[in-house]
Amino acid sequence: MGQRARILTEILGFRGWRVKEAFFEDANGQLIFPLKGMGRPFPGSRLVLRLVRRWAPRCSHCGAICSCSAHENLEVRRWADLSWAGWPVWIEYEAIRVKCKRCGSCPVEMVAWAEPRQRQSKRLQQTLALQAASMPVMHVAALHGLSWSTVRRAEGAALARWDASRPEVPLHEVGIDEKFLGRRHKLEHKFVTIISNLETGEPIWIGPGRSESTVEQWLATLSDEQKGAIELVALDMHKPYVNAIKADAVLKDVPIVHDPFHLMKRAGEAMDEMRREYFFRAGGQLRAVGRGTRWLVLRAWERCSEEQQAKLRELFRYNPRLGRAYQVIEEFRELVCQAPDREAMDVGLKRILRRTQERQNVPLRKWHDSLREHREQILALAEHRPPTGRIEALNNNWESLVRRARGYRNYDYLLLKLRFMTANPIRNDRGVQRFLALGLTPPKPLAA
Repeated sequence: MGQRARILTEILGFRGWRVKEAFFEDANGQLIFPLKGMGRPFPGSRLVLRLVRRWAPRCSHCGAICSCSAHENLEVRRWADLSWAGWPVWIEYEAIRVKCKRCGSCPVEMVAWAEPRQRQSKRLQQTLALQAASMPVMHVAALHGLSWSTVRRAEGAALARWDASRPEVPLHEVGIDEKFLGRRHKLEHKFVTIISNLETGEPIWIGPGRSESTVEQWLATLSDEQKGAIELVALDMHKPYVNAIKADAVLKDVPIVHDPFHLMKRAGEAMDEMRREYFFRAGGQLRAVGRGTRWLVLRAWERCSEEQQAKLRELFRYNPRLGRAYQVIEEFRELVCQAPDREAMDVGLKRILRRTQERQNVPLRKWHDSLREHREQILALAEHRPPTGRIEALNNNWESLVRRARGYRNYDYLLLKLRFMTANPIRNDRGVQRFLALGLTPPKPLAA
């Protein structure tokens, strides 16, 4: 092996393989011979590295070392690799089909740079997946001169390899939530249901719709042992989700918890409806007083500035009933967020139910009936206190992905991207190393 081939082999970095020949060719596959003293070839050419194997071949199914004699000689294949100094690089190798004595199969031999049935190297797929995590796939394809479908498949293969290399986390706390897909699509369903692991905040399943059958589809993927390990389920106040959990024979006694976000959302809807009734439907003068105060009456009192608090006092002087409703909702907010145990939550909830049982106030009456219907789930919140904020954080990641790509059609691909975004926060050195590794072990040097 000459000095040039030795240097190229060290740059390539795959143990057990060496560069036999390196040459340039144009886009049509014609060889290019650079003239002496003219420097690099003209733009548009690519570098091809022809490799040969130095060690015994391995089975791509089980990884066992096989005999050096080929069971079948295959045609020359090429794999796209990372660019070198701005030039596209292709790896060329004549693979063989081996006969494995361990597993009894006759697969194509294992190559160090790519997975089976892939035409890009693993490090190229890793680079594409890392870039696609922060920019649209179309932009990544334009940057590397590849088609959209090629980048899409390469990214999916890299994310699947990363997900397979991670340890499986047992499922103890489950979060269920739905997302609205928007109006401009041709799908039959307008919502999707996202199942997540509350302990890690990662999504574990995505399905179309938000009915009982949607949750039943996810439950069908679990075994009885996996269902038995579930300790609680956190979800919003959507009745079909509760019915699906209660209908399961194994999960019927599992505590169901409503997250504080949706509880306060239901209270805010009642408060907003009272504001509309007392100001916007009462004439032009009161409408002028209540205009622009929607988000002000929904804001917590301690988060308001002095000017905003003065505006609220003025608003409540015009209608004291709205002020009393605001006081009740603030008491409920403090109860939901700070109740130390189930008994304290029960005492505070009974007080709120007594103050909202007036039948003439229609918005508060509806909220009162809703609290009575979901009382057990609210009490379970104070008893268990699961990290329900991760459900809404997952929704923020969903919005970022969908806004960047204008939506997704393949839910399995979306699940991998959403899981990768959630599981790899770049907040410390360890997170950065885990993000850049993407389940790919860097090649070791050939010599010390």
